[in-house]
Amino acid sequence: MKRSNIFLAVILIYVATACGHKEMDNSVLINQKEGLVAEDIAVFYPDQFDSVQTLPSMAVIKDLNFTNALPGDWAVKPEFSTTDTSSIVRIPFPKGTDLYGNGEVTGPLRRNGTEIKLWNTDNFGYGKFDGKQLYQAHPWVLGVRPDGSSFGIIADNTYRQTFELKNPITITSQGPGFRVIVIEKDNPEDVLKALADLTGKMKLPPLWALGYQQSRYSYYPDSQVREIAQSFREKQIPCDVIWMDINYMDGFRIFTFDENGFPDPKKLNDDLHSMNIKAVYMIDPGVKRDSSYTVYQQGSAGNHWVQNAEGDEFNGEVWPGQCAFPDFTRPETREWWAGLYQDFMKLGIDGIWNDMNEPAVFDGPEGSMPFDNIHRGGGDLPAGEHIRYHNVYGLLMVKASREGIMKANPDLRPFILSRANYLGGQRYAATWSGDNVSSEAHMKMSIPMTITLGLSGQPFNGPDIGGFTGDANEELLAQWMSLAPYYPFCRNHSAIDVVRQEPWSFGKKTEDVSRTAVNRRYRMMPYLYTLFHEASISGLPVMRPAFFADVKDQKLRKEEEAFLLGDKLLVIPSWAKNPALPKGDWKSIPFEHEDDGYQATVKLKDASIVPMSKLIQSTEEYSTDSLTLYVNINEDGKAEGELYNDAGQGYDYQSGGYEWLQFKVSNKNGSSYSLEVNKKDGSWDKHHTYRLAIVNEGGVSYSDWKTEDLIFSVNN
Repeated sequence: MKRSNIFLAVILIYVATACGHKEMDNSVLINQKEGLVAEDIAVFYPDQFDSVQTLPSMAVIKDLNFTNALPGDWAVKPEFSTTDTSSIVRIPFPKGTDLYGNGEVTGPLRRNGTEIKLWNTDNFGYGKFDGKQLYQAHPWVLGVRPDGSSFGIIADNTYRQTFELKNPITITSQGPGFRVIVIEKDNPEDVLKALADLTGKMKLPPLWALGYQQSRYSYYPDSQVREIAQSFREKQIPCDVIWMDINYMDGFRIFTFDENGFPDPKKLNDDLHSMNIKAVYMIDPGVKRDSSYTVYQQGSAGNHWVQNAEGDEFNGEVWPGQCAFPDFTRPETREWWAGLYQDFMKLGIDGIWNDMNEPAVFDGPEGSMPFDNIHRGGGDLPAGEHIRYHNVYGLLMVKASREGIMKANPDLRPFILSRANYLGGQRYAATWSGDNVSSEAHMKMSIPMTITLGLSGQPFNGPDIGGFTGDANEELLAQWMSLAPYYPFCRNHSAIDVVRQEPWSFGKKTEDVSRTAVNRRYRMMPYLYTLFHEASISGLPVMRPAFFADVKDQKLRKEEEAFLLGDKLLVIPSWAKNPALPKGDWKSIPFEHEDDGYQATVKLKDASIVPMSKLIQSTEEYSTDSLTLYVNINEDGKAEGELYNDAGQGYDYQSGGYEWLQFKVSNKNGSSYSLEVNKKDGSWDKHHTYRLAIVNEGGVSYSDWKTEDLIFSVNN
């Protein structure tokens, strides 16, 4: 039943006084409107809510209309207050609740007691603001109670915010009053599925984007790119992508090429394609202020630039010098920007890297634009100052980039990587955790960072493997490359002024460790691609916290060394010290010829099947014709698993061009096993050859290969 304003005010004053928050004396409690918009989703509005100032939502893609009154026993209830300069929301939660989320954050996986600021910032090495203000803004918190029941909170607000994850959770915004969306579910997985329903799901990427990727700031000239590609093939280290950082450009002018270093980009890309390697190129938002430069001419003629407070073209310093910046709130500007990719992509470019899109401005306040810059809006976006649109500048940029790439290559799935992001940004791009450091601390922190982004709706993410800034060394690179198979986004990237960190850069040991690790990733590709398909339809993360294996096991709630890949594999890094592991009969998969002391232990959940394929050097060679099914039989003699497979590119899968198979293995008696293969969905009807790999305590026992009569004999 909806409470009266008087009763609500009394309750709020009581709770606020009990909480004893330090700002309460300076803030004024305000009334609210509340109600259900779905069975397990409630929306709360402060009375002074003005939709023009905060809507349309940049995160939520669904209309949220009240359908029922809020039940009297609804557990998570925001409390709104205001000061002269801020809008504040406080949200009490039960004792023993563990908090997660907030997107891209440093520090521990469990976020209780932490504070972060949501203001997308070019934070090199995470050295500014004590690492509390990074490249992305995710106004989202996941709470998991002791019994496993869970809630999610969206602060649906793009303005600069601070999240204090104490009790109560306190959200302070430098903007107008905003709505709060609360999801209530029985477990965290269902909360994340509801989050994906609200904010949109990741589109299924091209298969090649799941491969190993090599980058550096910068490979120059193009002959060096060819040498790197050839080295991967000669050394038999699988690789799918090489990245071009800003030095390919003519004076850092976007959509141009240095005529000396990259005189024929089409030929370079063709050469890479002949080696089954894709090419991804960087595009920044800053457009050099140069009257002879075509992109600047077009942008000026179309009135496409962000304006300063006086209504003039805003200019700021970035790599090319003084630059203008597209106003992506304008539909005309997004359409113009999308069109710039038409000729660019026809050069054989496979993917796009949108960087510096916080936006970074070297000579601006806090390394960005002034708060009072003007974005003129259009369509459903109202005009507003930069303080409103700063956190979604990158999201609007990659939205326009994606549209342009899809128009240029309508038959191919687009791939975009974005440094800046916002809640819901998974709809348009993958992301990475920015300019990290080549250090053991950042290597270890990459695990909770990757998991936390996944718990915030962004499944396709990962760190710069090896670290971006600072010099890596043989030991660090070997350790970090041993984690490479398990990041959703798997890219080695380093800065211009540090030692090289290609897999072979420190000699044979690191090269061998890297080869072994990357081979693992490619062997696991059937399972990985199946997980990406699951993420695209459910919103569940690819890389998951260990506590997802047993949400009621309190000792798993803080575990951030061991982690899950999907729901069937448990990964324990070689350097992990006494990690908390889930209960159950998890058995180690003994990958062949991998006793180098660096590779992670990978355990298969009981009653589970994971498909793996043969060794390949590129996803261009990927095939599921012959599959090894790793099986951990439970005490009832049974196990199950799945495989999703499609062409890996294009859109035929949207009209049924795929196969989604379910595997069931039963132990008939002793060494005899039966395999049942059922089609869950899809129009494909492919023939596969199968081999069972029964995982035991002491190793693995293999069957012969079979295409029919799927009764296998295994020598245990």
